Amino acid sequence: MSELVKFLFEGLPVRGMLVRLTSAWQEVQRRREAVGSHPPEVTVLLGELAAAGLLMQGNIKFNGALVLQIFGDGPVKIAVAEVQPDLHFRVTATVVGDVPPGAKLEALVNLHGQGRCAITLDPLDKLPGQQPYQGVVPLFDTTQGEQREPLQQVQQVLEHYMLQSEQLDTRLILAANADVAAGLLIQRLPVEGLGNLGPRNEDDIGIHEGFNRVAMLATTLTRDELLSLQPQEILYRLFSEETVRVFEPATPRFTCTCSRERVRNMLRGLGRDESDSLIAERGEVEVGCEFCGLQYRFDAVDVGEMFTPAQDQPPASGAVQ
Repeated sequence: MSELVKFLFEGLPVRGMLVRLTSAWQEVQRRREAVGSHPPEVTVLLGELAAAGLLMQGNIKFNGALVLQIFGDGPVKIAVAEVQPDLHFRVTATVVGDVPPGAKLEALVNLHGQGRCAITLDPLDKLPGQQPYQGVVPLFDTTQGEQREPLQQVQQVLEHYMLQSEQLDTRLILAANADVAAGLLIQRLPVEGLGNLGPRNEDDIGIHEGFNRVAMLATTLTRDELLSLQPQEILYRLFSEETVRVFEPATPRFTCTCSRERVRNMLRGLGRDESDSLIAERGEVEVGCEFCGLQYRFDAVDVGEMFTPAQDQPPASGAVQ
């Protein structure tokens, strides 16, 4: 069963989360097969984004959608993971051209240095005129002055984002294949009176000793262990000598928010001429959801009703005149 587990280290300003997607991730793959499977390298990228998005949403408890996007100038033009407050998620990617076997993040998205990562928080209860919050970072390590070292892993990009935007020391371990997507997050909580990163001097580099120890233990987790072990086994394997308080797990689920009405509104936005031209060319308008693969079809009658004002439409059968 897919699950997300939160935990705290007693006596330390450190928290963590583990996510393991099994049935939910396999449902994503099954839906994708209906419209054509992604190359394995893209499947891994999307799985890591899904796991990371769930960890970040679970970490901030945000009442809205968290949208994690990586986009650039490689064969993967954009990869997206969207996570709702109830941990329902969906993912998609746009792939143009060939994906090199074994390609990492740089070859997939950041081929000529134009890659970016964007994290958007879109509130469910927006006030009038309120815009979603978005933070964008390049796919480079910018902590070394003018040196621009390309980041090769999603987890490195997001650790960099958290340090730059939130000033929170974070360790992420992510892994995915066609059957499982999983992730581990370790984060240092702000220490009262020291700020998020602690004092900056030669004797204290700003990383709390407890976090430093736990983070080092986390980095010993291998990709195969993350994909094959249950969360409880991972916690024991890494932190058996720490006092860890584990909370009740939550259940992430794949779901899609697409609907026939949303597609109708999109077609209305394109205009009557565009829809009529598709009807003339193909006999129907067919729109597929990039997230779940569901196909929506509209014939000439559907399109006619779509652009006919409600007051001009005939009454439903059996309606009282």
